[in-house]
Amino acid sequence: MEISGLIITFNEEKNIGKCIDALLKVCDEVIIVDSFSKDRTVEIAKEKGAIVIEQAYLGDGPQRAYGLPYCKNDWVLNLDADEFLDKDAEEFILSKKYLEGNYDAFSFRVKNFLADKLIDFSGWYPDHKVRFFNKQTAYPSDAVIHQKIITQNEKKVAVHILHYGWDSLDQIIAKKNMYSGWHAQQLYDKGKRITVFKPVINATVAFVRCYFFKKGIFNGMDGLSLAVIQAFFSYAKYAKLLRHQNENKK
Repeated sequence: MEISGLIITFNEEKNIGKCIDALLKVCDEVIIVDSFSKDRTVEIAKEKGAIVIEQAYLGDGPQRAYGLPYCKNDWVLNLDADEFLDKDAEEFILSKKYLEGNYDAFSFRVKNFLADKLIDFSGWYPDHKVRFFNKQTAYPSDAVIHQKIITQNEKKVAVHILHYGWDSLDQIIAKKNMYSGWHAQQLYDKGKRITVFKPVINATVAFVRCYFFKKGIFNGMDGLSLAVIQAFFSYAKYAKLLRHQNENKK
């Protein structure tokens, strides 16, 4: 099939076996870049036939880039451990439609799930991500969080990745809080500077967009909760950026 599967992992024993099995439907090898997991992630991956490379976590983009030289094929399917191809994405790859045209990266739609419930409101669908690309001309950015694939000729296709990232709202809040700190540091390092009004303004805009314009209002408590969480993420990100600014004035 001449496609390499690439996954970055840390303590993913719950998902890694299923993820590797799914990748092997369309890939002829699977490369794992593991950040010294404390659970059975590495053991399970090796049992499934994956090649495991251990590397201390460098950030989202750099960690993915670290694994590329270990991929023997030019075409790379780079999923997270809790992501799986939907049937339409499998068919797209197996039919070799990606070879039609001069594209070097493909953006798939993402179906995000909270436990087993599809979240297709509050801006969570369609959540496009480039997960399939040719490493000769496309590659991960150096962003520590929310990295993008730098591509010469990207195409969006209406096929899907299934993302089972959270079992509860608590997990979403915890991850958003962690990401807000990383994102704030990234913005500060790139020279971003803001006023004291930015956290409140952006949080308000995020809530209004998710709750009213992205149909959260029609989805009960889940819609309200996700709009509030997104507002919290926006507020926390810029509040932490302000803290960096103030601390470095001293």
